[in-house]
Amino acid sequence: MDIMSWFSINTILVNIPLGKEGYPLSWIEAVGTIAGLLCIWLASQEKIVNYVFGLINVTLFAIIFFQIQLYASLLLQIFFFVANIYGWYAWSRVNSLHQAELKIRWLKPSHSIAMVTISAVAIIVLTFNIDKVFGFLAFTAVDLLNLFGANLAAPILEPDAFPFWDSAMTVLSIVAMILMTRKLVENWLIWSVINVISIVIFYKQGVYAMSIEYILLLAIAINGSRLWIKAAKNNNKNNIFS
Repeated sequence: MDIMSWFSINTILVNIPLGKEGYPLSWIEAVGTIAGLLCIWLASQEKIVNYVFGLINVTLFAIIFFQIQLYASLLLQIFFFVANIYGWYAWSRVNSLHQAELKIRWLKPSHSIAMVTISAVAIIVLTFNIDKVFGFLAFTAVDLLNLFGANLAAPILEPDAFPFWDSAMTVLSIVAMILMTRKLVENWLIWSVINVISIVIFYKQGVYAMSIEYILLLAIAINGSRLWIKAAKNNNKNNIFS
């Protein structure tokens, strides 16, 4: 197996016995998934190396989405790539005492209200325009890739099967990623909600391997919530007595 064929979704690692015909798991999806799990697990432990695995995960999934012509999802991976780089930078900053400048903490109440309001409005707007928005993103991605010689045909897009839930997952994923880069506890609570939605959606679509993956991500997110809530309490006590 040469290097280029390794990046193909048709280079199968194993056929997982799920569903009627099983689930053919490619090498690139397997490595990308493991990198994603490691990223989330290490982030829950407040380890900055999580961003290395995050970059691997979004890069490999961008390649996968390119091959299966999910161009809107490909553009979202570019956003997550940039967010991972920013998070790496933000988490690595230290103060004069060589301590991490960013501390795990809760959002201020006023900021929480603003976040919930903006997220709710964004979800509602996207729900009623999701085909137009993702269509625009898909055609934009194709145009950009064609500038670099990809020579892709215009994508044929089907109406979204779950407009509200897809909108919720898209908006909340962006919000959660931003909150994680700022070490805010709420990111884990949001990831938990996203994972519950994903488990149900992928199960209904018959993609059982992805459903199982999100069960693992949910367990990590719940544990991350527990650890970060505890850390936020300790940091708050230190701030009071410092």
